[in-house]
Amino acid sequence: MTSPAERYANSKARQVENGTYLPDFRASMSFTLDEFQSQACHSVAKGHSVLVAAPTGAGKTVVGEFAIYQAIQENRKAFYTTPIKALSNQKYSELVKRYGPETVGLLTGDTSINSEAQVVVMTTEVLRNMLYADSRTLDGLGYVIMDEVHYLADKFRGAVWEEVIIHLPSNVQTISLSATVSNAEEFGGWLDTVRGQTDIVVSEHRPVPLFQHVMVGPQLVDLFAEDVAFEQAADDDAKISVNPELRKLVRGHRPTGRSHRGGRGPQRGRAQGPGQSLRVSRRDVISRLEKAELLPAIFFIFSRKGCDMAVQQCAMADLRLTSNEEAGQIAEVLDELAHRIPSEDLDVLEFWSWRDGLVRGFASHHAGLLPIFKEIVEDLFARNLIKVVFATETLALGVNMPARSVVLEKLVKFNGESHVQITSGEYTQLTGRAGRRGIDVEGHSIVLWNPDIEPEALAGLASRRTYPLNSSFRPTYNMSTNLLAQFGREQTRQILESSFAQYQADRSVVGMARQVRSREESLAGYEKSMECHLGDFREYLQLQRNISEAEKRSAKDRKTLRRSAAETSLQSVIRGDVIDLPGARRFGRGVIVALDESLYNPRQTVLTEEGQLRRISVEDLNGPLEIVSRIRIPKGFTGNSPKERRALAASLRSAIEEQRPPRQDAPSFNFEGADSFEREIAALREAMKEHPCHACSDRDAHMRWADRYWKLKKDTDKSRRAIRGRTNTIATEFDKVCKVLELFEYLVPSNDGEDYDITDSGRRLRRIYGERDLLTSQVLETGKLNGLNPEELCAVVAALVYQGRRDYDRPDPKMPTVRVGDIWTQTINIWGKLSDAEEAMSLNQTAPPEAGLIWPMYKWSRGSSLNSSLRGSDMAPGDFVRWAKQVIDTLDQFGKNTDLPVQLVKSARQAVDLVKRGVVAYSNVL
Repeated sequence: MTSPAERYANSKARQVENGTYLPDFRASMSFTLDEFQSQACHSVAKGHSVLVAAPTGAGKTVVGEFAIYQAIQENRKAFYTTPIKALSNQKYSELVKRYGPETVGLLTGDTSINSEAQVVVMTTEVLRNMLYADSRTLDGLGYVIMDEVHYLADKFRGAVWEEVIIHLPSNVQTISLSATVSNAEEFGGWLDTVRGQTDIVVSEHRPVPLFQHVMVGPQLVDLFAEDVAFEQAADDDAKISVNPELRKLVRGHRPTGRSHRGGRGPQRGRAQGPGQSLRVSRRDVISRLEKAELLPAIFFIFSRKGCDMAVQQCAMADLRLTSNEEAGQIAEVLDELAHRIPSEDLDVLEFWSWRDGLVRGFASHHAGLLPIFKEIVEDLFARNLIKVVFATETLALGVNMPARSVVLEKLVKFNGESHVQITSGEYTQLTGRAGRRGIDVEGHSIVLWNPDIEPEALAGLASRRTYPLNSSFRPTYNMSTNLLAQFGREQTRQILESSFAQYQADRSVVGMARQVRSREESLAGYEKSMECHLGDFREYLQLQRNISEAEKRSAKDRKTLRRSAAETSLQSVIRGDVIDLPGARRFGRGVIVALDESLYNPRQTVLTEEGQLRRISVEDLNGPLEIVSRIRIPKGFTGNSPKERRALAASLRSAIEEQRPPRQDAPSFNFEGADSFEREIAALREAMKEHPCHACSDRDAHMRWADRYWKLKKDTDKSRRAIRGRTNTIATEFDKVCKVLELFEYLVPSNDGEDYDITDSGRRLRRIYGERDLLTSQVLETGKLNGLNPEELCAVVAALVYQGRRDYDRPDPKMPTVRVGDIWTQTINIWGKLSDAEEAMSLNQTAPPEAGLIWPMYKWSRGSSLNSSLRGSDMAPGDFVRWAKQVIDTLDQFGKNTDLPVQLVKSARQAVDLVKRGVVAYSNVL
């Protein structure tokens, strides 16, 4: 029986809902709305925009679904936007089931279904492009739901969110759905400023409580001393204490000898030290979870290769998690897919081993997989047919794929530059997948313990819910030309100053200035403590700093030169070359017996003096190979027979003893370029010795204070620069972008000098979207693309969109045709001039074009099989498909750009059809 207070609250709620569509919407749902859902839906019903920040799995999308329901009742349009295509596809399928295919459409750049429907699901980029093009599809738009809006922090694609929020017509209600962020009020305050009345609804409550565990060896123990769920951890971490049993287990599992904290570890005399029990296989971990009824589970592994290897290990261990009935249902789905894929593609996609893992109940999920493979994994996991998925962190962003438990094998990931510990925000995102609403009564997070993990540090990571939302917004060339075309220079500056990036910058200046003043006082004290009676100690310190910087530059330069020389030498060898192998993995001398056809970083096969076959790559060398001699390789030599290996090894040793000369055209290398650094370092050392302070008896004490002074001064100067740049930061960067556009004649100053006029080139740039927008436009402006056939156009566009996963320099490969080669050379030259201009203006430089996708895309567009297209490259099939869709997107931009020559538009449209076939076109959506 409800209390009078509860009856009164319910009565007031019904009064608020009278005259709205909310009661009917409630009646259409199969569950009762939570308080935060009701509160947010009330805001939508009142005509307000709303920001909803709640944990993963809390049911934020219900608010978006109410906006759609209301739009349908009002006969208005609703757009549901997401940051990634996979999430758009998933949401489209859900809405089609609810409202029917005639009411719902899908637009993701490379997919267009029922685009003029009343409800359209799309990626955010598509909506941004519509706004700039003033598309008629926007007519009648009443609501825009922005799912995963915290994605605006993404440094590559986040700016699109802010463009959309700023440019949407003022009469459109926005429903922004975000994961729990620690500065929701700040973000909501900005939304209120640019969108009008925006209500902020924040919930820390998880419908399915999340509990934290640690697996130490085979034992699964709680992380906290008491049962602590999500809200308790978030609200009051001061009361949280680590489970004593966990501390005891950890102490018992320290490696022998010195413990992690420096104390004595377990005694050495034990036959089976406790550390041995840490060696628990993934099969054992899964079996333990299965016994504890914690499956299905997602194992987060921060590596594609690691995910695939985990699947292989489970298969080799003969792990089986499915019943015969479940295996049959999975096999039925996969066999239907196999009929749609050509048999030659099935092999290169490793379909049969992938199928075997799925039928057994486990799979991997990462960006390197074919999109349809990922979609099937998601579908089978959602149907509880797959029990374990090994995934990279990309799964935590957007795709609706919850589990009963989440396993973190490590708390360290590679961020592209170094291995770093995951943040508390990332931990929250990953573990937020645990606990399926309506299925599980609780979710579970399991961390696999290793000696590098301290229980207290893990408890701190698990209990902090700090996930600040920081803008990544910066004006691009395309954005700037579009804004100038619509609003002119002065209004554009005002629009950019209304961005969330500028909003955050302005709010942070006060605190930064206070911090600088405090540091200046400390600097004065440090400066006094390091004074030297013999001379200027700051000058002496600067000499030391200069030496250190020169040594770092020298080491980096030598490493770069040696790696480049090593890769060139590997590409220069031919069969029969006798080589000396420099490197940490010392093999001595050997002879090249087989050549790798890979375009980049080839792995050559070598027979050593001992008759062993080895594969060598750049990673095995610390400098270039030296070709010391040459011998004849017998015709038909395979290396399979020990006898033929011994015979060839004997010939190799004879050639070395006789000192037979190498071939005349063998390459040679020198590293004279690095010697200039040595001379610079020697001169600096001499200057330091001659400095008066070098003879000071208190030099070490001065140096300790000087080090503190230097570090604090570096931080203080950085803060001062930040403060100077905070005011009008975004508008100032826009001015720099305009200068570059003016330099390349995309803009010209207006007659009064107060504005810009957009040239024909600028008008074409307005319809080119991508991270290399201006470079792509400049290549178009050469006119060279106009005479290309569709296959050549595919190859050129591939170079303009592709970005490899490795960051070292690669040599330019031979091009498919003379025309493609000519354009490639010209593209490199254009990029060089653009990069120089950006550097001069202190702008982030446009990424250089890359050749790694040219040959695969050219062969694919000419009808080659997937296997043939990828031969000679190290690209995964899933990556190829992902980049092929980017190529399609750019070609489609060309095909719809009426400012381009007719022949180029025609070739672009034909090229789209050539690329969009086979594995590139496969999707569960269509």
